Amino acid sequence: MKQETKTLKILATSDTHGKFVPWDYALNAESLTGSMAQLASAVKALRDENTLLLDAGDTVQDNSADQFITADKGRIHPMIAAMNAMRYDVWVPGNHEYNFGMDVLKRLMGQQEARVLTGNVRDAKGAALADAYIILEKNGLRIGIIGMITPNITRWDTVNLKGWQVSDPLEETGKLLKELRSQSDVLIGVYHMGLSNEYGTPNSGVTDILEHCPEFDLMIAAHEHREVSGQLIGGVPVVENLYQAQTMAEVVLTLGRGEETDGKWKVTDRKIRMIEAKEYEPDPELMRLLAPYDEQARRNAEVLIGRFEGESLSPVNEIAQIPEAQIRNTALIDLINRVQMYYTGAAVSATSLSNLNANLFRGPIRRCDVSLIYRYTNSLYKVKMNGRQLKAWMEWSASYFNTWHPGDLTISFRETIRAYNYDVFSGVRYEINLSKEPGNRIENLTWADGRPVGEEETFTAAVNNYRVTSQLCVPGEIYGEGDVPQLLEMDVHGEIGGIRELIGDYIVRVKGGILTEEQENNWRITGIDWNPDMRRKAVRLLAEGRLAIPSSADGRTPNVRSVTERDVAAAEPENV
Repeated sequence: MKQETKTLKILATSDTHGKFVPWDYALNAESLTGSMAQLASAVKALRDENTLLLDAGDTVQDNSADQFITADKGRIHPMIAAMNAMRYDVWVPGNHEYNFGMDVLKRLMGQQEARVLTGNVRDAKGAALADAYIILEKNGLRIGIIGMITPNITRWDTVNLKGWQVSDPLEETGKLLKELRSQSDVLIGVYHMGLSNEYGTPNSGVTDILEHCPEFDLMIAAHEHREVSGQLIGGVPVVENLYQAQTMAEVVLTLGRGEETDGKWKVTDRKIRMIEAKEYEPDPELMRLLAPYDEQARRNAEVLIGRFEGESLSPVNEIAQIPEAQIRNTALIDLINRVQMYYTGAAVSATSLSNLNANLFRGPIRRCDVSLIYRYTNSLYKVKMNGRQLKAWMEWSASYFNTWHPGDLTISFRETIRAYNYDVFSGVRYEINLSKEPGNRIENLTWADGRPVGEEETFTAAVNNYRVTSQLCVPGEIYGEGDVPQLLEMDVHGEIGGIRELIGDYIVRVKGGILTEEQENNWRITGIDWNPDMRRKAVRLLAEGRLAIPSSADGRTPNVRSVTERDVAAAEPENV
């Protein structure tokens, strides 16, 4: 039997997060780092008759695209309009597609011309949200494609998923593989999950999947916003894309069939590369299609809502890579917490720094500028808790910092904890002693009048939906089973919008359009005793670029190790 060969090209995207044209609406400025319009040009240049275009989710949220979800229910969302114009073959919704409720997700799915796959989400009656797989044909080849979502959506969208079952993706995959492999010449996974497990949840990363299921020929991962270009796991190549349409994976598979393969098609070669969207001009046709959405989003971004009459909400960072708002009290964080307490009437509020460069400077405030204060589209929740639960939450949050040791000249952050998992609290006074190990750092916890917060004293707290559904009202990271705070109210003042919209409403309606610097000065870091002269030298050497602040291996967590006196001595030995 003569050896035959065929080729198949796969173009894969994910985590495009609302970037339909090259514009950042939060900054209200051009952003050519990536967009669907640029990817459309890349797809036109690369696509041939043997090409599949696949996406692994997190599509409709971020970059002000959320406004199109609820504003006009009869209108196709711009991201889905872009995908339809680009002729996607498969879409697997990501975790952020669940943020707006299941009815909204179903409506978005109905707008898609691509085949929607999700094999591990079912309603209370066992009916699947979408098909688990599809078999497509290209170049005479049968391509089986399986789609799954990380099971951790039950952490992030507990309330939205009430009445729905999210099963183990490995178990679901195992059920499908034997039958599907026999019906397919090529088997591809499109899984909205990263490489590694999250929160210790088994099978929430594609590594667990592929170590048990090496039958795949390609795995398209997502969720972590990292560039992965063909890393082999269990012998299976994995690709994953950067955030907001910056990259697209191109995979070219060569298959052979002959006597040595028992007459079956087998992958004999793979060529994988990452396409950078910034190398492509926006596609004119797609730009014309999306122009009405772009115009609406820009008008919305430009609306004046007030004026800031202070100098800045957060001081300029003494060290560029170490946000001041994470190491001392600032008007920036206090504003967010003040808004959350105002709209809930809660005694305590907590928020994280949603953008490490978040700030606001003297001058007019446009609607888009609120995104510079609060990046995410979270909604506001209200919970009931006691002092013991609050202390446990605060200790969990304070584990963000590395322990301070003599000779350290900077405060640093634990590599394994993301910035959005460090909360700053208002309504109480407290200290974080960094000379102590995690779990024992919160000291002098009192109410504003100096009265200690009692362990069994109950009160309400204001916090975003992500924290409630990920850590506060689910057992695991902070609390044991049966010991979680009580959720009292979701989407507080949802008629106004989420936290970002509430901040805008607060500026307009409560503050009369005039915002000033207001600080609670209710917390501080203690337990550090660095040499002032050596500290000044470290700051100068960092500014000069002669010392560097180390970041995590994936680049997502800055400042993972303290600069020390030894580092200064090595950089400038003659002046130590």
